[in-house]
Amino acid sequence: MWTDLHSRLSRTLKTRQLLPPHSRLLVAVSGGQDSLCLLRLLLDLQPKWDWYIVVGHGDHGWPHDRGVSDHVRNITESWGVPFRVRNAIDLPRTEAAARKWRYEVLGEMVAEEGLDTIVTGHTLSDRAETFLYNLMRGAGGDGLASLTQERLLENNQKAGFIRLVRPLLNVRRLETARFCETLNIPVWTDEYNQDLDYARNRIRLQLMPYLRDNFNPQVEKHLAQTAEILEEENKYLEQVAREYLRELVDTTGKEIDRRGLKKLPLPLQRRVIKQFLTYHWGKTANYREIELIINLIDAGNRSSSPSLRGDSIAIVRDDRIVLS
Repeated sequence: MWTDLHSRLSRTLKTRQLLPPHSRLLVAVSGGQDSLCLLRLLLDLQPKWDWYIVVGHGDHGWPHDRGVSDHVRNITESWGVPFRVRNAIDLPRTEAAARKWRYEVLGEMVAEEGLDTIVTGHTLSDRAETFLYNLMRGAGGDGLASLTQERLLENNQKAGFIRLVRPLLNVRRLETARFCETLNIPVWTDEYNQDLDYARNRIRLQLMPYLRDNFNPQVEKHLAQTAEILEEENKYLEQVAREYLRELVDTTGKEIDRRGLKKLPLPLQRRVIKQFLTYHWGKTANYREIELIINLIDAGNRSSSPSLRGDSIAIVRDDRIVLS
């Protein structure tokens, strides 16, 4: 059965070049409506794109998850798709721990199966909720646009990076529910999605309905659009910052020209310094660390920052800022 979602996904894939022909895909399926909707859509489009598709599932091992692995296995095998599963042992019941573990095991599956792309069923609704979640945590443009259509994930199993693609970011959660209803796809109901101890659930179940009813019925759509605009602007600014970084940093990667930094507008200063610190440490610099370096641009010779990551400091040496 061909639906409007089939047509929209097909257009998105053509326009964005997200999943090229002959790609080898690991589709992450939790058993919920979004991931099952995504899998069915991809399988229906598969003959045209000639993808190789494997389903990956991570079972958290939490009490309310009992039976979900068998549920996903039964559906995927009935659709003729290879199924791979990992079972967690003593996984802490937190969103962050669960997310980190899932991406780790999906990376293992990609390496073992010789695949090149992980595909997830995140939707426009997830994008809007992530925008609000990160906004309340004090994120900048990068954080507000963090749920992007594609990104690279570090993969220790392959000693490199693998692509993560989210092709349903222009589809609302209500639409994936209707799709599964229309096609009689049995959806697993995750009781943890109703647990208000989790911040994201409170955003989904309490804050978003309040904003729709009292401020803007289209708030979900507009927040997601704002995140998409920020995503494209961030890509451009990151590219510009990389070009400046190549000009301003020395060959060791530990010294940066503060005269050159001073000529840049503040937003670019922050991005160049963030890239500089991230390159040096191998981990993303935070707001405090970036601002401490900003303060050294106009500081006197031999001025230094307070302690940074790993007890390192930054020192002004004539026209250079040096990480020591």
